Amino acid sequence: MGLNMDMLGKFSHLIAQQTLRLVRDEPGATSIEYAMVASGIAVVIAAAVAALGLMTRGMYDSVVNLIK
Repeated sequence: MGLNMDMLGKFSHLIAQQTLRLVRDEPGATSIEYAMVASGIAVVIAAAVAALGLMTRGMYDSVVNLIK
């Protein structure tokens, strides 16, 4: 059991070191920021397309009802 806890401690220390290195790394931080901005833009585009699709469907449904 002690060996597993020691390995877990070393692993968590390694993860903490890598995380700090990534945070301090300016190009790494910049690329993460760009990825977050791109993700936000993608979410907005997806929401706009979904809303536009619903409006278009409603428009076609009303045209079909007028033709009937």
